[in-house]
Amino acid sequence: MPVKNNIQKIRKERGIKQITMAEDLQVTRQTFTAIEKNKYNPSLELALKIIKYFDLPIEEVFILEEEEKEK
Repeated sequence: MPVKNNIQKIRKERGIKQITMAEDLQVTRQTFTAIEKNKYNPSLELALKIIKYFDLPIEEVFILEEEEKEK
C-alpha cells in the first residue's frame, strides 16, 4: 500500500519554507522535494521527526492510500 503525505500542504499552511524545514530536520532540500512529491518515503526516524516538528498525530501527516479511498 503506497503511503501518501500532507507535508507540503501543512508546511505551506504554516508558512514554512522547504529549505528551512529541511535544515531544521538535517536533511537536504532535495530529500524533502522527493518526500513531498510522494517519490520517496522517509525513514521511520525522519517520519517521527516530521510529526514532532508539526506537533500533529501521524494520521494527519501520513496516509495509507487504501485508507484514503475508504473515506
